Amino acid sequence: MPGKSCYSQKKGASHETAKHYHNRSIWIPGPGEFRVRPGLQANKFQVSSTTFENNSILPIIVINNVIVNGSNACSINGATGGNESPELSWTNVPRGTRSFVVVAYDVTGAFTHWGMYNISGDADGLPENAGVAGSTFGTQIPNDFGIGNKYAKYDGPCPPSHYPPNVHQYVFTVYALDEELQLPSSANFPANSETLYQALIKAGEDGHILASASIVGLYSTTPS
Repeated sequence: MPGKSCYSQKKGASHETAKHYHNRSIWIPGPGEFRVRPGLQANKFQVSSTTFENNSILPIIVINNVIVNGSNACSINGATGGNESPELSWTNVPRGTRSFVVVAYDVTGAFTHWGMYNISGDADGLPENAGVAGSTFGTQIPNDFGIGNKYAKYDGPCPPSHYPPNVHQYVFTVYALDEELQLPSSANFPANSETLYQALIKAGEDGHILASASIVGLYSTTPS
């Protein structure tokens, strides 16, 4: 049973670093914590997936594939992960929507797996594997697996094994905005997850988030 995880892979860290990362003092808003413009009946906005049901175990197709000693450290039995973002669909889009933002966030590990913004306001969802590098469905920010544009894509769950809480919650949240986001970025300092969250905070404060909806997947690398 592989003992390493994607969290301990980051910057060559150990499980002690993973614990420090989990308990980091930097506050990052979780999904649903950005202010939605009041009075829009935003609760009608809904997101679903054909890849997994809400509050169910995530399938291997969306799980990461980190090879350690010839086996995938991200699955209980070493099975190969597909590392593909799930299909997402949304309905009851608020009038005036100009763009969407999608975030995949591990609320247990305080870890961003995916961020895509400026998705067309005419979209009603994203197909499976829309989070591939170089995707044309929107602009992606580097996830928390590393620094630089090579991480500007979806990378799936890979929680540490035997490191409670063992079951992690992965929240896929879609935000409907009445504007497109402009994220500050440069070659040496590309926009990242914190940049996106700060932009969403500002958008929420200025009343540009019309609605948000989430779907939750569960995953563990620890046998029950």
